[in-house]
Amino acid sequence: MIRKILTCLLPAVAVVALCSSTWAADCACGSGEGTVVSNGACGNCAGSCGTKTVYQRQYVTEMKTVTCTEYKNETRERTYTVTKRVPRTEERTRTVTVCVPETRTKTVNYTVNKNVTETKTAEYTVQVPYTEEVEQTYTVMVPVSEEKTATYTVMVPYTEEVEQSYTVMVPVSEEKTATYTVKVPYTEQVEQAYTVMVPVSEEKTATYTVMVPYTEEKTQTYTVKVPYTEQVEQKYMVNVPYTEQVTSTRKVQKRVAVQGTKTVQVRGGHWETQQVEVAGGTDACGCPCPPKTCCKRVWVPTCETKEVPVTTYECVTEEVPCTHTVTKCRQEERTRTVCVQKCRDEERTRTYTVSKCRPEERTRTYTVTKCVPEQRTRKVCVQKCRDEERTRTYTVTKMVNETKTRKVAVTKCRPEERTRTYTVTKCVPEQRTRKVSVQKCKTETRTREYQVTKCVPEAMTKEVSYTVMVPQQKEEKYTVTVCDCVPETKTQTYTVRVPVQVTKEVPVKKCVRVAVEVPCGGCGEASACGSCGDASACGCESGDACNSCGSRRRGCGCRRGCGC
Repeated sequence: MIRKILTCLLPAVAVVALCSSTWAADCACGSGEGTVVSNGACGNCAGSCGTKTVYQRQYVTEMKTVTCTEYKNETRERTYTVTKRVPRTEERTRTVTVCVPETRTKTVNYTVNKNVTETKTAEYTVQVPYTEEVEQTYTVMVPVSEEKTATYTVMVPYTEEVEQSYTVMVPVSEEKTATYTVKVPYTEQVEQAYTVMVPVSEEKTATYTVMVPYTEEKTQTYTVKVPYTEQVEQKYMVNVPYTEQVTSTRKVQKRVAVQGTKTVQVRGGHWETQQVEVAGGTDACGCPCPPKTCCKRVWVPTCETKEVPVTTYECVTEEVPCTHTVTKCRQEERTRTVCVQKCRDEERTRTYTVSKCRPEERTRTYTVTKCVPEQRTRKVCVQKCRDEERTRTYTVTKMVNETKTRKVAVTKCRPEERTRTYTVTKCVPEQRTRKVSVQKCKTETRTREYQVTKCVPEAMTKEVSYTVMVPQQKEEKYTVTVCDCVPETKTQTYTVRVPVQVTKEVPVKKCVRVAVEVPCGGCGEASACGSCGDASACGCESGDACNSCGSRRRGCGCRRGCGC
């Protein structure tokens, strides 16, 4: 879009530049505002100068027909060839060796240990407890009561009234007068100077570069890999199985019973009755009791060493001959035909469009706004305060001390002697006698029967089934997928940017000279025209003003090339 706008505005900028150069050629001695032609004579300044005609330049907008290039999208088609791989199914036959399981039976000898129970008799000693009565002497503390009398002093309280003086703070009011200062606000107008930024516009011209796009067609050669199928003979090795009878020996382990003895420690013991002295403690009155003898049963352990017959089993290895079938494989070379996918190089040519840009310089006029500071004055209302004295009356309350009297009840104590009777208990020791039962034990021998279990080996036979894998050959069919290359033509749609010449009407600014009547000043200043005066003030030609003094003065209005 930006490229189209720049293409359309380029002729308009060229026309503006042409008008500016023509105006500069016409105004050979004019200032930046135009050429001045005076109606009065410079040499004769006796009369008034009258009016003068000033030619000023103005820009007028006109519509101009311009031819520009635009791009539009155009859809095209092209055809290309694609090679596809089409799969097809093919059935083939092969020989396969399969192992078939076969069940066989064999006799196996083994040994079983059977448990045999035997009854034995053993003697043991037991401690039998019995009770016996024994006479025992002990001491008892007997309590004895006794009455006693004691004297003690008690503080007895009584109440007495006493006169007491105390001080009270009584409030007294008093009026006072005070003077204070108040700040009274008032408004006053003050003149204030401030600065304002006034905007000033200025026109400037800038040159910039635009990248103008254009299209260029190029031809390119590229290489394509075209696939094709080729049948090749291939050799491969196959393992062919065969069966062979082999005779060998195998090791068999048997368990053989061996009779022997071993030393065993038999742990036993017996119960014994032992007499132990126990502290008597205290009785119900708190008196200590004499120690007493008690009987307790104690187990006394014993350890005996004995020789015991033992049957152990040892493993014996024997070699037994056996015949078995072994499957072996021999290698055999075979030939087959295989389809191999290959590619050949093929050169092709294609044409493509390349978009490029060329740089182009253009000119534009823009307005720059600057801000100039300007001093201004304004009146501002200022809030001020003045001091003013005022009077006020206030009440002050003071506290005055005043003494008063009151009666207060005071509690006092006086001593008083009293008498009381109390009982004292004492303990007196007394000897007594009692019968105590004592537990004793006597030794007694007894007999008991117990059972012992032994293991006896016994040989047995059983039939065992086992499975052998027997190889067998069979033919089977399998399916192979083969791919064939099939060429296919396809059509592709693509978009191309096509340039089109379009005629448009574009607004163009044209420079036109317009005559304007301006009143001229008095002849007081024109008298200086002949002697280097200001030529612009009297309306004479710029060349006359310059030639009168032979040099260029300020206000001459002519440029280089006017003869100054």
